[in-house]
Amino acid sequence: MVLLAAAVCNKSGKAIISRQFVEMSRSRIEGLLAAFPKLMSSGKQHTFVETESVRYVYQPLEKLYMLLITTKASNILEDLETLRLFARVIPEYCRNFDEQDIVDQAFPLIFAFDEIVALGYRESVNLAQIRTFTEMESHEEAVFKSVRETQEKEAKIQMQKRAKELQVARRENQKAGRSAGFGGGFGSGSFTQRDNPVIDSVPMDTPKPSYTAATSKPSSSRNALRLGSKKKDVDTFVGQLESEGEKVGGTKSSLSSAVAKQTTPVKDQEGVHIAIEEKISLTAGRDGGLQNMEVHGLVKVKVNDETYGKIKVNVQNNDKKGIQLQTHPNVDKKLFNASSCIALKNQEKSFPLNTDVGVLKWRFQTQDEDMMPLQINCWPNDTGSGCDVNIEYELKQTDLELHDVTILIPLPSGVGAPVVGDCDGEYNFDSRKSVLQWNLAVIDANNESGSMEFSIAGHPDDFFPVNINFISKNSYCDLQITEVQNCSDDSPVKFSSEVVFYVDRYEIV
Repeated sequence: MVLLAAAVCNKSGKAIISRQFVEMSRSRIEGLLAAFPKLMSSGKQHTFVETESVRYVYQPLEKLYMLLITTKASNILEDLETLRLFARVIPEYCRNFDEQDIVDQAFPLIFAFDEIVALGYRESVNLAQIRTFTEMESHEEAVFKSVRETQEKEAKIQMQKRAKELQVARRENQKAGRSAGFGGGFGSGSFTQRDNPVIDSVPMDTPKPSYTAATSKPSSSRNALRLGSKKKDVDTFVGQLESEGEKVGGTKSSLSSAVAKQTTPVKDQEGVHIAIEEKISLTAGRDGGLQNMEVHGLVKVKVNDETYGKIKVNVQNNDKKGIQLQTHPNVDKKLFNASSCIALKNQEKSFPLNTDVGVLKWRFQTQDEDMMPLQINCWPNDTGSGCDVNIEYELKQTDLELHDVTILIPLPSGVGAPVVGDCDGEYNFDSRKSVLQWNLAVIDANNESGSMEFSIAGHPDDFFPVNINFISKNSYCDLQITEVQNCSDDSPVKFSSEVVFYVDRYEIV
């Protein structure tokens, strides 16, 4: 097929956005679009019209049309399939099918159109791949943002510390000034700031406060505030751990609301709090088979009481899947390999206070379908007048307990609500996004399978990709924190802990 242009226009033929894939003048495309409404005949159910030179293939979007202009030699079946993909892209960026919404999202839509068609020919892509290509996530940008946030946090800590030092010095200075004024002084009077500003109202027999050393030569201070500097001494430990602890493996700085509800509030945390976070990225085929699955995990240590700064954390690794473990560079790797104990290399250093510090991370990757936490099978059956869809789930890892499970099934737009038959759990139809949301409060060993059936007009390809979200308090890779001890005498330290296993991306394409 040769696709000349793709456009979203209103019923009068006015172009809201238009993307030409071959050389074409503006007057030519505007003339073709203006002629389109005049060619449509009322009462006919066809989704295409032809002229002597071109073919119009279209789909109504409420008050607008998704319109493709092709040559007459193109394959009409391929044209219709391409049209369906274009129509499914629109709801990805526009909640309301009105002109203003289309104009606001013009550039993202055009970028998505370019992923579907190149030089007039259809690319072999699906909706999930288009979404991935247009997001254009940059690992280098994420690393840069992580480093910048770490530098800003370190600068803020140093600034607060310096402010406290100046406040203490100011109070000492005021006390010293009062004692000089009332003590009779030397000879006829006391030294004051007005008489000798260098002494700054401090008597000769009183030691100068500590702030004078900091203000005398600020350029030579080792702890001076330096944004963006690269320290090469061991004081960089805090910055390194903060950076890795917050951004290792693309960990999101703010999780979903479901994850937030699962995390332990600060008021309920002990002097030492250990958090285990795992996230899963999974892509499976609609006809079965696992294309790729990755699980990234991170152990974070947070010291809420400065008396517990020098500790070691004992980890029990019950994993049988073959995960790849990696400790932070400032963690004693030999000790961890020998006894699964996390402690700092430099025993003189302490963990930073009130800061989540990443100390251990791991990664697991597989294409073994049996390793999936939750298997989803979606079976659309074309009945000629529409589709009967049967979708079912099965918990593959029965030691997991999944909460707040949502299964999102895309639906064709502009065909109304689905007719839902049998359904385990609850469902909700979002007409604006054309999505059927299947909700299950808990999936565990006692509720390891279920299904839902519905009917709606459409094509079997319209119901993919299926997206899944869930949250769990069980670790997928089964790592546990057994004990926290003081490094000095091995005495036990009371600690709190939490486990959060959540979805980064989980889709059936």
